[in-house]
Order: sequence, then structure tokens, then C-alpha cells
Amino acid sequence: MYSKKVLDHFKNPRNQGVLKKATATGQEGNPVCGDVMKIYLEIDEETGVIKDVSFETLGCAAAIAVSSILTEYVKGMTVEEAKKVTKEDIIEAADGLPPAKVHCSMLGIDALKKALENYQKKK
Repeated sequence: MYSKKVLDHFKNPRNQGVLKKATATGQEGNPVCGDVMKIYLEIDEETGVIKDVSFETLGCAAAIAVSSILTEYVKGMTVEEAKKVTKEDIIEAADGLPPAKVHCSMLGIDALKKALENYQKKK
């Protein structure tokens, strides 16, 4: 069973779509289930704060919901804070996930980490 929060984020995803003013992007896919997530970050160059974030996800309900939850979770964090986000943080923020869908939370975390790495390489 999905939590009410997961169902809400699936039916009404937040921050979905391309972020045109992104300063960093990251993409991750899961070859087993076929889900793919791309995350866009707009990072303030002076403060290192994630000012805006969006996503594009092709996947199951859990992958879409977790992507939406992740974007809300990291918005306003610094790059250093966002680097420390774990799958457990996102599962907790989602009010839990069925065990078979926990891998969906990793898709977002991995895409976020790639975006942050890409951002730091540019600096």
C-alpha cells in the first residue's frame, strides 16, 4: 500500500518539468524496471543554496511520487546539505514505501548526486 502522501504526489506532482534556468542537471535510470529520472537544480552561486528544482521522470507511480517529494525536500538546502540526503530521508518524507518500491527512492537520490557532482565540476 502507498501512503496518502505518495498517492498525492503521484496524482499532483510538484516541480515537474524542465527548469530552463538550471545550473546543474543529473540523470539516473534503473535498467531492471526501466524507470528514468532527470533532475534540474538552480543553485545560487554566492550562497550555494538550491533556489529551485524540478524533475522529469518516466516510471511507475512510486518513481514519480518520490521524485516530486525529493524536489520539495531539497529546495532551500545548501549543496553540502543536499549531498547528505539519503534514501531513508526520502522514504521517511514519503511516509514510507512498499519494500518492492524502495529502489525508486534511490533513483532520485542518485540523480541528485549526479547533478551535484556536475555542478561542482563546473565550478
